Amino acid sequence: MSTAAAAETAPREERARRLTEWVFRVRELGIVAVLAVLIIFTGIMEPRFLSAGSLRDLALNASIIAILAAGQTLVIITRNIDLSVGSVLGLAAFMAGDLLSNNQGLPIPVVMLAGMALGGACGAFNGVLTTVGQVPALVVTLGTLYMFRGFAFLWTDGRQVNAETLPDGFLDLGTQTVAGIPVLVLIALAVVVVVGYYLRSYRSGRELYAIGSNPLAARLAGVRTDRRVFGAFVASGALAGLAGVLFTARYGTVDATAGTGYEFTVVAAAVVGGVAIFGGSGSVYGAALGALLLGCITSSLIVLRVDAFWQQAAVGALLLLAIAVDRLVGLRVDAALRQRSSRRVR
Repeated sequence: MSTAAAAETAPREERARRLTEWVFRVRELGIVAVLAVLIIFTGIMEPRFLSAGSLRDLALNASIIAILAAGQTLVIITRNIDLSVGSVLGLAAFMAGDLLSNNQGLPIPVVMLAGMALGGACGAFNGVLTTVGQVPALVVTLGTLYMFRGFAFLWTDGRQVNAETLPDGFLDLGTQTVAGIPVLVLIALAVVVVVGYYLRSYRSGRELYAIGSNPLAARLAGVRTDRRVFGAFVASGALAGLAGVLFTARYGTVDATAGTGYEFTVVAAAVVGGVAIFGGSGSVYGAALGALLLGCITSSLIVLRVDAFWQQAAVGALLLLAIAVDRLVGLRVDAALRQRSSRRVR
């Protein structure tokens, strides 16, 4: 592709991005509407679901998934995927518990930074194999999913961290509230807002969308694609490390299996929230709403005493529906742009 062709492609990609953003904004409002209907329906069927304690637990459980989904969004936007986040969470969760059990006076911010550093190192490993090694991210992170989990089993050596050995100040992160809002939820909201602001307001954030929309055009336009993709993996790993620390504060008891299966829930949350699995569109706010919706569906089905099989089936069906909608939206946007371009030519 020549430089002139790349210059012609850029405005078209920008129009596609703006149109797609508008479509997904509407979709995010749709998620809010579905969430409201689900909560009201479940509350009518089982009034205890609307109790303050039940809603608080729902928000707390969704907050950890929302943090993971924020990092996953950065990766999926670039047409990649990170399946290792659950294993990274498990590593960071045990590390946080082990550090605080043996060093009661260790400042909590230091533990959070240590968790993010460990997660960032895991993300950097994924990023190097994907960008330098040119190995598909699906293959890389599927391998590191098992590799990092193996490290966790080696590290724990059959041990587990119990809440009795952790300082009260750390455990308070999972229980304390500010103006009635759990601290854990406030941390998740801060992460989502920061990532959302970065994607919208910084050039490097907008370049992630360009990479996902058309990697070749982005490279020809001067975007350092490998560096941006590497950075997305590092950020995803760092946020998974932070989520691991908060997981320990939330549940207290941690072993080598912490976070098992979270990777699929996180990908589902991002896709259901409007982050296109094919890259190039979506927002972190939608991913956070997707995390809340999936958590609400699971809690609703449990409250209504629905079998676990149907809980998993409902999430799977919702994921397939979201992917189908993403594909349909993409085709409609492409068709609209082609019609617009043909009219201008005439």
